[in-house]
Amino acid sequence: MGERFKDPTKSFLCSFANCKASFSKSWKLEAHYCKHTGLRPFACDNCDKSFCTRYQLTRHNLSHSGKKPYQCIVDGCSEGFTSTAGLKNHVERVHQHKEKHYVCDYEGCLKEFHKNNQLKSHKCEHMNQLPFECQYEGCGKKYATSKKLQKHEKVHDGYPCAEEGCAFQGRTWTEYQAHRKAAHREALQCDSCTKVFHKAWFLKKHKLFVHLGVRRMFKCTKEGCPKTYTTRFNLQNHILSFHEGKRSFICPHDGCGKAFAMEESLKRHAVVHDPQKKKMQKKTKRGWKKLKPKTNVSNASELSAQLQNLSLNKSTSQNNP
Repeated sequence: MGERFKDPTKSFLCSFANCKASFSKSWKLEAHYCKHTGLRPFACDNCDKSFCTRYQLTRHNLSHSGKKPYQCIVDGCSEGFTSTAGLKNHVERVHQHKEKHYVCDYEGCLKEFHKNNQLKSHKCEHMNQLPFECQYEGCGKKYATSKKLQKHEKVHDGYPCAEEGCAFQGRTWTEYQAHRKAAHREALQCDSCTKVFHKAWFLKKHKLFVHLGVRRMFKCTKEGCPKTYTTRFNLQNHILSFHEGKRSFICPHDGCGKAFAMEESLKRHAVVHDPQKKKMQKKTKRGWKKLKPKTNVSNASELSAQLQNLSLNKSTSQNNP
């Protein structure tokens, strides 16, 4: 192998064969070694996850504490995130409607990926650079990333149940999840009614909204506007249409031409042009629900009366020949 080009700003070089990575700081090199070894030295005390750097562990711990220090600054949005990367992706995807696509430029491929590291791993397969080899006897399968290798190794290890005293070990992740739901699913009953929930978060929301009458309100952030809404969708629709004048979704039905700020609003409006569909559906909290055709009560009653009269007439004729 030829002599590696030395960047004066990157003096920490990877010592693994065929790897040309170099870094400006020692901790970056140590984190990089995790990709080769599969080791993750920084373990979480609250779950079974582990990380390559202390920064990643600190950021992960925010998910246990519930803190989201990076708040979206777009008017009308109250979303929070545990990292700047999460906030950036949210703004681009939700507010700027951008979808990143990383395309493989290998001849005849052109596969698309949503993340750059996915594209890099994919390219390794084209160049047959698969540094992570399974060490189980008789296997020898190779992978582009340590994550893919760890996923593969589960085929050999299985999925042991994490509950104390349970000896179950699933052969697949799906089998393990099915066991968890069947054998260890938590049942939390509301102390004010008979409803049962399987997650504490849902029970808490149920108590707030149903028994305490609390309703989450989204207030318009535009200066001088007193409007409030019970859903973020309605608030976003209000801001786009009323304050920003955006109505880019136009009904294509002949003679209509109504415009809407949200695509979902246009879909809901489309029912107006289909009377049969509108008649057969009703709005519920979970969306549109198909209705069964109703029996005509008056016609059914009239038919029943006619049959009763026929029966009486027949009985009278038989008694009086």
